Amino acid sequence: MTRSHIAMVSIPAPGHVNPSLEILRELVTRGHRVTYANDAAVKDVVESTGAEFKEYASTLPRVNTAGATEESEKSWEGDTIDQLTLFQAEYESMLPQLRALYEDDRPDLFLYDIAGGPARVLAEEWGVPIVQLSPTYVAWEGYEDDMKSFVDTMRADPRGAALYERQGKLLRDNGVETDPDEFYGHPARAVVLIAKSMQPNADRVDEDVYTFVGPALTTRRPADGRWQRPADAGKVLLISLGTAFTDHADFYRRCIDAFGDLDGWHVVLQIGQHVDVAELGTVPGNVEVHRWVPQFDILGQADAFVTHAGMGGSSEGMFTGTPMIAAPQATDQFENADTLVAAGVAVRVDSSEVSAAELRDALAHVDAEPVRRRSAELAAELRSAGGVDAAVRVIEEFL
Repeated sequence: MTRSHIAMVSIPAPGHVNPSLEILRELVTRGHRVTYANDAAVKDVVESTGAEFKEYASTLPRVNTAGATEESEKSWEGDTIDQLTLFQAEYESMLPQLRALYEDDRPDLFLYDIAGGPARVLAEEWGVPIVQLSPTYVAWEGYEDDMKSFVDTMRADPRGAALYERQGKLLRDNGVETDPDEFYGHPARAVVLIAKSMQPNADRVDEDVYTFVGPALTTRRPADGRWQRPADAGKVLLISLGTAFTDHADFYRRCIDAFGDLDGWHVVLQIGQHVDVAELGTVPGNVEVHRWVPQFDILGQADAFVTHAGMGGSSEGMFTGTPMIAAPQATDQFENADTLVAAGVAVRVDSSEVSAAELRDALAHVDAEPVRRRSAELAAELRSAGGVDAAVRVIEEFL
């Protein structure tokens, strides 16, 4: 394979950066020149892959890959229209910056995360091939019909109507006449970094466009660091609500009530940046509390996982064969949680209402043999999907 310039574009959010890191690392190892356009908040983790960093200034409220929040997560509050409006503002800011970064350094191929849509605008303008790396589920045949009532509700809201007008204007101003939903939602070619079993209506997905390779993970991510399992730890339970929706002191207290001093269990609790440790009350000796933890490294050693069911955490839990208690907080996490339950690897709880006793019951359920066996089976399925090697094969064939 001839050495090529491959340009990756994404936003500074762990769920959009971490899933593809090992793919980029492998492309670098194979001799390609890989550049990565993103905000300075993720420079270190990007450069750890060997990729060259190209900086643009993001407008998003963000939590970087080390869990350090630069603006309050409350900036993400609001409904779907509010959140999509934040992404539209990001696109309007990102596109001219990308153009400046790559005008005199055009790649042979663009790779882009689902939130890196402006890369596709440039790819079409410059005639550069492009492949999407999707860390979540993708559109299926009949997707627009299935989503029509949701879209109609969005468009009926004056804020939604204004958002759609902004989306269309940005595309039209840059020579793209395609409807925004069609343009952003239907890539020409995509590598899907989730288990096919997590994909809604998988039988209706065009596999000439979308190739499911499963999570692109190795045994560990060097940039994340390591966790040292205590010598006297029995079984290990990890509790993490990710990096964006972590301001839930009451839920953490109920977890401590449920699992603190629970015989045979060592608990690792990640609380994020917004909760004061003092709000947790007395912390038993079998519970260690951190603002951020190397999640994937711990999951490789854990026996159970309380997760918000973000696609990144869900994929990591499935890849490591770790039974899960899903406590979804927002967006696609509710659907992810239901999919995990349907796959037989999780139970779902309502983090706002679940009691300590119910949390203990949930742990007993996922720690039982049927869930453990199914988790191991699904982990084997994911590893056989090909992961990094399969993703790189698609990319190099596209080149």
